[in-house]
Amino acid sequence: MKKMMMASAATAMIASGAFGEAHTGDVKIGIILGFTGPLESITPDMAAGAELAIDEVNEAGTLLDGATVEAIRADSTCIDSGAAQTAADRLVTSEGIHGIMGADCSGVTSAILQNVAVPNGMVMISPSATSPALSTADDDGLFFRTAPSDARQGVVMADILMDRGINEVALTYTNNDYGKGLADSFQSAFEAAGGSVTISTSHEDGKADYSAEVGELDSAGGEVLVVAGYTDQGGKGIIQSSIDSGAFDTFVLPDGMVGQQLVDDIGSDLNGSFGQFPGTDSAGAEMYLEMVGDDFDGTGAFSPESYDAAALIMLAMEAAGSNQPGDYAAEVMNVANAPGTEIFPGELAKAIELLKAGEEIDYVGATSVELIGPGESAGNYREIEIQDGEIVTVNFR
Repeated sequence: MKKMMMASAATAMIASGAFGEAHTGDVKIGIILGFTGPLESITPDMAAGAELAIDEVNEAGTLLDGATVEAIRADSTCIDSGAAQTAADRLVTSEGIHGIMGADCSGVTSAILQNVAVPNGMVMISPSATSPALSTADDDGLFFRTAPSDARQGVVMADILMDRGINEVALTYTNNDYGKGLADSFQSAFEAAGGSVTISTSHEDGKADYSAEVGELDSAGGEVLVVAGYTDQGGKGIIQSSIDSGAFDTFVLPDGMVGQQLVDDIGSDLNGSFGQFPGTDSAGAEMYLEMVGDDFDGTGAFSPESYDAAALIMLAMEAAGSNQPGDYAAEVMNVANAPGTEIFPGELAKAIELLKAGEEIDYVGATSVELIGPGESAGNYREIEIQDGEIVTVNFR
């Protein structure tokens, strides 16, 4: 309802000719992701996805009657809210950005939203912040995400385990908004399905030794260990310590734990572990991979979501006829959802022309975009298994 009211107000402004020339100049989009920190191994492919959409629009040359779009990177660190806020504030106050593609991890995303985006009226579209708490954040209609809430991921993870005949698990999670939110969602869904969680305990990132945490998990027992952590930090440490001690040999890997670097670092001991991260087998997903080619890993976690997030920012600007966040925020839901001509990766120029002609579009993108409720993805997941040192897709849910 909130976003529908904003859309009506924006429509009225357009009708009154309120937008001036200053609203249709060149565009700067901040890309704030964890270029350092516990997700740094998957971040390059996320940034590349967003920049692919920007390059596509620049090649068309038709956004806002010839605006050039510039991507400006900033480091969220994924875990240091103070550093993330400073980086975001620089993007807004010094760089003069018109939108934020990001942030990535839920805690820093919430901090940027409340302390930088909302006070400055800046639109944010995150490709990977999945905490359920963000669904009810006070965002003034400025925050969206192309990744689904972990309220959905918890159910999917429970379903995968039950389908595999696993009824008893130990659970560890990184001690932050993402880890706690996912752990709670999963435990609720798993127990409702008849499963048992022998222990649910947090771990801190950045430690050199996780033997005490693993000892506690081992004592509680479980057929497998669910690790709701980060691929380059405590989650990896928990897995390695578990393998070294013989505590567990099979691990359940949610989205923050899916990355080829983790597989390479752990080696063959990770074979047989499994998990899930957002993804779809849609036509748009295949089109995205064809666009990416060998330039980067388009199958990486949250890379297609990043392409879609950047695309939505630019298409909403075109729909509003303005690069100002206060003008185009209300158009994000409109361009993301039906009715309208479906738009896939590689068709951003087509989308811009349709919007210029006053036509409606339904941006499907690389991840079957459908924004629900407060502006978040409805949610599709890629079920994966580690086989012979590779991340192999075995199902879609």
